[in-house]
Amino acid sequence: MVFSLFRSLFLSTLLSFAMPVILVGGILASLYTASYIPGFTWISETGTTQVSKFLAVFGNGCPLEGMLTIGFAFAFVGSLFDLFNFSMYQGLRNHSSEQAR
Repeated sequence: MVFSLFRSLFLSTLLSFAMPVILVGGILASLYTASYIPGFTWISETGTTQVSKFLAVFGNGCPLEGMLTIGFAFAFVGSLFDLFNFSMYQGLRNHSSEQAR
């Protein structure tokens, strides 16, 4: 049972970290790609600047550090949700086995 808790905790933490990093990375990649389309250069530059400024707020001036900070915060919250879910499942499991007796 402990192994399944750690496996679930590891996977939920990993996915909770990866999702905001992938989302922000995808936004930056699409803005970078849009800069090659004529007429979208100013939109791409403005969007990239705004996303970088947003990330810099969370990273003490460094956008990469901001992205990692957001990812670690999401990972922490995801692991807390997983631990809560595990504790609720244990309570329901014990309650249902007592009713079966």
